[in-house]
Amino acid sequence: MATLHLKAKPNACHNALVLAPDGSITIRLNAPAQDGKANDCLLRFLAEVLAQPRSSLTLLSGHTAPFKKVDVPGLSDAELRSALLAHAQ
Repeated sequence: MATLHLKAKPNACHNALVLAPDGSITIRLNAPAQDGKANDCLLRFLAEVLAQPRSSLTLLSGHTAPFKKVDVPGLSDAELRSALLAHAQ
């Protein structure tokens, strides 16, 4: 099981995963930050990127904040990092 720490930026033109040189992860989301729409979009986008079912991902913290922690079962930290690198812009 891996835990992903990231920053979410809602109201973007399209969904995108950005890795900074310092290793931090930012995910741009094309959903507004209201009524949980951005969180739902985040989990759907991560499920697609990681080839995991949406129902397996859990938002552990950051429900109303930009910094989030997501539980990703079934992947090691190395597998998670590899999948993110493959989809990073």
